Amino acid sequence: MDFDFLIFDNFSNHCLANMVEPLRAANMLSGKPLYSWRFLTLDGQPAISSSGMTVAPHCALPNTHGDLLAILPSYGFRAIDRPKVSTQLRSAASRYKQLAGLDTGSWLLARAGLLEGKEATIHWEELTSFAEEFPEIEVRRERFVCDGDRITCSGAMAAFDLAMHLIAEAHGKMLSIEVAQLFMVRDSARSHASSQTIRNRSVNRAIALMQENLETPLPITAIAKQVGCSQKTLETRMKAELDAGPQAVYQRLRLNLARKLVQDSGQTVSEIAGRCGYENASAMTRAFKREFGTTPRHLRYSG
Repeated sequence: MDFDFLIFDNFSNHCLANMVEPLRAANMLSGKPLYSWRFLTLDGQPAISSSGMTVAPHCALPNTHGDLLAILPSYGFRAIDRPKVSTQLRSAASRYKQLAGLDTGSWLLARAGLLEGKEATIHWEELTSFAEEFPEIEVRRERFVCDGDRITCSGAMAAFDLAMHLIAEAHGKMLSIEVAQLFMVRDSARSHASSQTIRNRSVNRAIALMQENLETPLPITAIAKQVGCSQKTLETRMKAELDAGPQAVYQRLRLNLARKLVQDSGQTVSEIAGRCGYENASAMTRAFKREFGTTPRHLRYSG
């Protein structure tokens, strides 16, 4: 999927990073180029973020097309709210499958008439004025809202949740959980009215317990007891949410840690096996090869 980010001076690099980094992580964890992305400006000139970081764009907006165009003005968006910008956004709408307004980008989409009849949100500081300015839009106080080919997001932290949602929707909930694990998000499936990630609280809590006990794995019966249900109930709920049982999910989380340690540390395979709850290096190597199609040693020395 090709994602383009249209940035303006005073954009939030926090918001941008919270969208892009999960996409990068999804590519890495899957071992496939699931996502590509570019940074755009209206005229192809560099943009300076609110914290002073200069970003050189890949190209100008008029020369692009793709799967999703995300508009990110952040601070000073009212100064950008001009007919020329609206014209360019309307033109871009015909070249992209989806448009997204990040942070205050919803305002620019609305001004261009691209949110009429849609449900949408914006940074919550602007919700009231947004609703007053654009009565044809059903404004919602949500972290993000997906309505057909339009997506709106309320701010930097919500951008991470949106990225998790998009990854789960396109490539499965398990990958989104793995991405969240990489970024050390304890609640790896935060509930959201528009989210397709995990909604069952016992499954979410079970995954959190698994993440907290990778080196010394807990029996599935003990996990089920701690989340307040039977092992059979947990298995049924987890299979419904993730299309995989607790044992398979637990092993995947442990092997993801093993892969990270193989790539990023100098620990031996035996040491890594111990860190990931395996009795010996041979047992971990067999599981590792089944899951990733290669051995820990080969991955380390080929990378």
